[in-house]
Amino acid sequence: MCIKVRIYLINSDIGCDFMVQYKWVALSNTTLGVLMASINSTIILISLPAIFRGIAINPLLPTSFPYLLWILFGYSIVTATMLVTFGRLSDMYGRVRLYNMGFAIFTAGSILLFLTPGKGDFAANLIIAYRIIQGLGAAFLFSNSAAILTDAFPHTERGRALGLNQVAALAGSLIGLILGGILAVINWRYIFLVSVPVGLAGTAWSYLKLKEIVKPKKAKIDYSGNLSFAGGLTLLLIAITYGLIPYGGSIMGWGDPWVIISLGLGAALLLAFPFIEVHIKEPMFRLELFKRRIFSAANLAGFLGAIGRGGVQIMLIILLQGIWLPLHGYSYQSAPFWAGIFMIPMMAGFIVMGPISGWLSDIHGARLLSTTGMLITAASFIALSLLPYDFVYWEFGVILFFMGVGSGMFASPNTASIMNSVPPEQRGAASGMRSTLQNAGMTASLGMFFAIIIIWLAGSLPSALLSALTNLGLPLSVSQYFAGIPPTGALFAAFLGYNPVITILSTLPSSIVQTISSNSLAMATITGEHWFPMVIASPFMGALRVSFIIGAILSFIGAIASAMRGRIYIYDVENNKDNGRTGS
Repeated sequence: MCIKVRIYLINSDIGCDFMVQYKWVALSNTTLGVLMASINSTIILISLPAIFRGIAINPLLPTSFPYLLWILFGYSIVTATMLVTFGRLSDMYGRVRLYNMGFAIFTAGSILLFLTPGKGDFAANLIIAYRIIQGLGAAFLFSNSAAILTDAFPHTERGRALGLNQVAALAGSLIGLILGGILAVINWRYIFLVSVPVGLAGTAWSYLKLKEIVKPKKAKIDYSGNLSFAGGLTLLLIAITYGLIPYGGSIMGWGDPWVIISLGLGAALLLAFPFIEVHIKEPMFRLELFKRRIFSAANLAGFLGAIGRGGVQIMLIILLQGIWLPLHGYSYQSAPFWAGIFMIPMMAGFIVMGPISGWLSDIHGARLLSTTGMLITAASFIALSLLPYDFVYWEFGVILFFMGVGSGMFASPNTASIMNSVPPEQRGAASGMRSTLQNAGMTASLGMFFAIIIIWLAGSLPSALLSALTNLGLPLSVSQYFAGIPPTGALFAAFLGYNPVITILSTLPSSIVQTISSNSLAMATITGEHWFPMVIASPFMGALRVSFIIGAILSFIGAIASAMRGRIYIYDVENNKDNGRTGS
């Protein structure tokens, strides 16, 4: 099936034969771009210890903690905040043109990261800056890939195409974990170099082969709308990030005046955004799209799902690295790599169900598939909350697989229903809004889950440490001092692949360390690979269960929103008008 878009094609003579061939070019190139950007969003998680060793910085020192957070979250913050802006610019100046630019910018950022000079603070700041450049390139790729596919494929095949594209996104996030573990052992710079040949080939390929199917519609740039949306979202996400850093005598930074100001100002700018847009002749985003029930319900479901499951991957990795793997004989140094390996069932579930659900949604619509997928995800969260910390792996793997199945069943039909519901000249902005809600939800999810973990550990970890240390015969004063460590230090030490106790000892006064060292049995016990995981397991699992229950609740509400989307709905591109199709 081939539908000509009368008033939008750059070349009205483009025929069906060209479109049949071109759609596979578009799918393969956009899939490569999304895969590359997704790999780089997680490859950094596993490689952080090697990066910090390479630039001679201790990431667990209070002065270094902001570097850790910015290297970890800066990429996703920039990507999330620029998606709608770049999507709208793509509608105005050409999706393929800006997508190509994204490939080139991303590749340039990868080269700069590989060549990062110097050591210490100078190198850390450069890495943050170069990661932001990568994030800008990724925003161009993410904001346009779904729109380019929607232009290239007829509505009867879009679900399958978007399903394959999103399989690449999730596969990339897990491939990044494994690849980072392998390359970081050789040289930390290689984790950035690996993107360069892919980026160069993808850039050349996209410039040569991708075509503008939908004619760009020139318009004035909505500066006030762009500034209010991107500025507000940036301030909000930065405030969430810095809220995780201890401030004064508090374990977290929510009382920091700058965090409070950023939260307030960011919220005010986002609240001002819709009022600005309704009074602009050519707004950045057409808010009337949210009047379409399918568009608003599908985006709400996607946003809730992203908040619910966005932080689950990193929480499960911390569980594996800090508790389960050391208890099962894996060294802290090897734990980051094996954590990626043990997360593979989630990727497998998504790979199995993503394309199938996309294909089925082309025939039967998105409502039943996406809603069922959300319910499966909610059930998976509940199942995870019932596991003990020393779980049997096959049970854990089965739950991860079904969580991947649920995510795959939801993602591609939901995306296809969003993109099918908007007119061609607004697909870039619509794709940007969808991606923004998803990425912002995932970043907020990380902040929310980390906050829950840190607050819970602050209340329960000190007493657990105090009891375990006094049982080893250490003096009460020494045990109390050790037990008073910030929970963030213990949390990130295990996450970064360091022995947490040795890391903690390096920050304590020499008199405390000498007292502990004088008890050779106690010293050998606490620096072993089993003592700290056993002590932290119960407090950490308590926090994790709360996070999983919240994830289940958000997924269930997302399922309700998904069910409210209504029947199959396809925008009639032939006559440039709304055209609801009957269906489930």
